[in-house]
Amino acid sequence: MKNYIKADEWKIIEEGFDPHYNKISESIFSLGNGRMGQRANFEEAYSGDTLLGNYVAGVYYPDKTRVGWWKNGYPEYFAKVLNAANWIGIDVVIDGEQLDLAKCEVFSFRRELNMKEGYLKRDFSAKTASGKEVKVEAIRFCSMADDETGAIKYTLTPLNFSGAITLTPSIDGDVVNKDSNYDEKFWDEVSKVSQSDGGYILMRTKKTGFEVATGMRFSVLQNHGATEPIVQAIEKEKYVAAKVDVQAKQGESITMVKYAANLSSQNYKPEELIEQLSDTLNRISIKGIDTMLAEQAAAWAEKWKHNDIIIDGDVSAQQAIRFNIYQLNQTYTGEDDRLNIGPKGFTGEKYGGSTYWDTEAYCVPFYLSTAPQKVTRNLLLYRYKQLGKAIENAQLLGFKNGAALYPMVTMDGTECHNEWEITFEEIHRNGAIAFAIYNYVRYTGDEAYLGDYGFEVLLGIARFWSQRVNWSEDRQQYVMLGVTGPNEYENNVNNNWYTSTIATWCMQYTVDVADKIKAADPEKYAVLVSKVSLNEETEFGRFRDIIQKMYYPYDEKRQVFLQQDGYLDKEQILVKDLPASERPINQKWSWDRILRSCYIKQADVLQGIYFFEDQYDIDTIRRNFDFYEPRTVHESSLSPCVHAILAAKLGDEARAYEFYLRTARLDLDDYNNDTEDGCHITSMAGTWMAVVEGFGGMRVRDGKLVFQPFIPEKWSSFSFHIGFRGALLNIKVSKEGVQIKNASDVETTVLVYGKEQSVKANDELLIEA
Repeated sequence: MKNYIKADEWKIIEEGFDPHYNKISESIFSLGNGRMGQRANFEEAYSGDTLLGNYVAGVYYPDKTRVGWWKNGYPEYFAKVLNAANWIGIDVVIDGEQLDLAKCEVFSFRRELNMKEGYLKRDFSAKTASGKEVKVEAIRFCSMADDETGAIKYTLTPLNFSGAITLTPSIDGDVVNKDSNYDEKFWDEVSKVSQSDGGYILMRTKKTGFEVATGMRFSVLQNHGATEPIVQAIEKEKYVAAKVDVQAKQGESITMVKYAANLSSQNYKPEELIEQLSDTLNRISIKGIDTMLAEQAAAWAEKWKHNDIIIDGDVSAQQAIRFNIYQLNQTYTGEDDRLNIGPKGFTGEKYGGSTYWDTEAYCVPFYLSTAPQKVTRNLLLYRYKQLGKAIENAQLLGFKNGAALYPMVTMDGTECHNEWEITFEEIHRNGAIAFAIYNYVRYTGDEAYLGDYGFEVLLGIARFWSQRVNWSEDRQQYVMLGVTGPNEYENNVNNNWYTSTIATWCMQYTVDVADKIKAADPEKYAVLVSKVSLNEETEFGRFRDIIQKMYYPYDEKRQVFLQQDGYLDKEQILVKDLPASERPINQKWSWDRILRSCYIKQADVLQGIYFFEDQYDIDTIRRNFDFYEPRTVHESSLSPCVHAILAAKLGDEARAYEFYLRTARLDLDDYNNDTEDGCHITSMAGTWMAVVEGFGGMRVRDGKLVFQPFIPEKWSSFSFHIGFRGALLNIKVSKEGVQIKNASDVETTVLVYGKEQSVKANDELLIEA
């Protein structure tokens, strides 16, 4: 675990430059606005260890898969969001020496992510090999107010010399992905132009044919006034730049303001891209960076008004939760139902930037409570629009009659994960998509969604489950063979309890939804039945038979649900008895040894108990938690949050707080030694859940919000915002009690500690402890 980030409630601060931490910091200090994003690479050249990354949402490439042998059903490619043209570059040469922090003596360095106003600031002083000292201050941001644009203000001051300084702002399209198979490059140049005040490159992806126009405009000030530098336009393959020569004077600053834009053919006709790019650059450069920064601050203020969490008395916890909320808002804004949330967002290449089940299981609760209803609806529509592909994916594996298997990894609905134990067996992802529909309707009350879109998805998933089980003559029950549950440290197991549980729940929910639509609108239901070729008697009859006769592994002695058949055959050595030198086991052990162990990567049985907690009494939850948590190594970023919520429900304050802090500071402290690959964006939604559903005890039951809050010992109070069916509530929990403020014109009813309370419009309520 690293501990180099300074504590601050609203900022992420790094003081002093340690090149060993640079790639970690590049992830942590990343920027984005839902449409474009980038890692925190330096503007000036850096020859040290770095992972360059600029990304444009939705632009991807079908990279070749690498498997030793091919089997029916294997995907043909692994889709990945591409490293796009690097627009942040400003090369600096001082009297013939390149400014490079890997080669200079760095005698002060500070990097600061201002989460309140949404910008990255970096200050450093350095000495070149010849002894010339400079001070640099750089501010940059990706605009939330104008989401195809960004800007940089780069100020350099000579400290002990006067002389020639050359600044070279550039756009570099000759980029690579670190995870590229066979070192292939994914972009072809279409056109480019370099001018005395900017330039652009138009690039096209191979195979997929996406076109992205990246352009820049710049201006230069010397000692805070306008100057007329010597400028030379530069063009090379996939590269445009402008060489700006300035005669610098000791103690006088030189400032370059660089405006940039990324426009994609997803949003414009290819033939219009350059004209639109020019208009965009004109607009923001006329507006000016100060106005853009003011707009940025205003946009972030509006977001924080709806989703800030305030923790009094624990700066580390406060910093962490805001960091997680900040990154979630940078990654996904919900404006475009073609986009989704990659596990690394705009912070790295790992996982291809593609969509996983993380969105439905972990991100949906955050956006339901903190964003307009359409944001979550768009996440659901993303899957609805890919239903045809999900049916095709199931057909490739031999399923029929409209059965749908949503992909584990995707960009456009096509499965593109090439590990068989994931592609063929980690089928529980289907259940998370169905649960997200249920969760959305339960929260919003938008039952019209079921008839318009939801039922078709639910039926396709239920049809898959009904074909995926088989009848066991020996058990005289239905079984689910050859699956991988959420615990990926088990492959190809029989009767994973979570998978079987969510499968039968999906089938029951599908039948219930059908009955609801039929009762509300028989004509619409008749149209749906025809559209999906549903034979109610046959199909629903089979669903009900499976629900009634499904086999679930259970240990009578311990009275716990068994993760799968044979789990107790494993040697039961608890995690606390593992030497620290052998952890994380995914970096220290062979895969064979992991598979034979009892160790659990992330919540599996406990994931099901979290989803369906109302079906189990508190003693059942406690027995399962006390059995499985000591066997869990939490080597998935998605693990600690579920454990924090369940620990809070059980009144185990110490473990709830421990798990919260682990999930909240997972990246800031680099718990799992993997933050350099990018931040764990989807698990950050779990951090929010750990506070709101864990310490706040928030649930939705019978169309009402329910709260059962408590305060961790280290906190004096905490508060959070909840948007619910038109009401905007602020919940503050303190030693004195629970204060609820309604900042809307909608009256609402809540339950606090089991007692119903009415919260009038634009009013507040105090429930004493």
